[in-house]
Amino acid sequence: MTLHYFTYNLPFQYPFSISNNRTKTHQPTLVVVLELGNFYGVGEAPAIDYYNVTLEKMVSVIEAKKHLIEKFALTEPDRYWHYLHHLLEDSPFLVAALDIAAWDLYGKMIGKNNLYKIWNTEFKNIPSTNYTIGLDSIENMLKKIDDHPWNIYKVKLGSENDIEIIKAIRNHTKATLRVDVNGGWKLDEALEKINNLKDLGVEFIEQPLAKDNWKDSKILFEKSPLPIIADESCVEEEDVAKCYQYFHGINIKLTKCSGISPALRMIKQARKFGMKVMMGSMNESSIGTAAIANFLPQLDYVDMDGPLLLTKDLATGLEISSSNVSIKGNYGLGIIPELS
Repeated sequence: MTLHYFTYNLPFQYPFSISNNRTKTHQPTLVVVLELGNFYGVGEAPAIDYYNVTLEKMVSVIEAKKHLIEKFALTEPDRYWHYLHHLLEDSPFLVAALDIAAWDLYGKMIGKNNLYKIWNTEFKNIPSTNYTIGLDSIENMLKKIDDHPWNIYKVKLGSENDIEIIKAIRNHTKATLRVDVNGGWKLDEALEKINNLKDLGVEFIEQPLAKDNWKDSKILFEKSPLPIIADESCVEEEDVAKCYQYFHGINIKLTKCSGISPALRMIKQARKFGMKVMMGSMNESSIGTAAIANFLPQLDYVDMDGPLLLTKDLATGLEISSSNVSIKGNYGLGIIPELS
């Protein structure tokens, strides 16, 4: 194989803010292309400061290991993932990009249409994606809702006026509401707020407590009147078992778990535990988001609004509306990259 890579700094439509005063105006992202004969596959990995992952670090690893990344004889993507997992053991985000590219390439090589068909699933009865409303003034949050009418909103919380925010949004829209705290609450605060949020018709709470606060997470799991979904507490495959009976479900991020191959295994494991499965966005363009789209038949919930939050996209062929997702391309991820 031959490896090519590109870096971008994709602008958000609005500054993207979450709990603990974390705000960004652009999303740095790495795109990789694997070429083999007349075929190519494309993958993406956003750089996330919270996980100490930068474009510079990923590029430096590529430059140091490029010849080893290219030398693998691709037959099955899962075998390539295991090779990369050991070769690049300290670079799971880069492994994710390469794994997504390998699956895209594989889908084109075998000519069996999109990935969801390779996985023997049907693209029907799929969940609708939410649109994320980042932390902001109530006035600005309501304006974002007016600018983007949607059936489901995921609202970022983690401030002193959380309940006031949801009350204002609930009075403004009848849409389904989900709450994502990104670990911004303490236990007592969570217990009080979740009871109020249930009365306001919130569907579930994502990562209310700090990612390593397992003691309080257990208490919240047992007492919460709403389902609790793990995000930052569920990164790798081994975390699924850790989350059992501490969370009602998990949110899988392809970038964090290191790609499509481990995500497929994580879903099977979560189902054995009877847990709900969500797949989430890390603000990918349509390249990384198309990988999420192919998982839709296997999911209970999905957050794949990255292309909706950004003002620049890197591919065509993926269409997202408030009630439906469609993949236009016939092979692999089903998209056509537009790289420059």
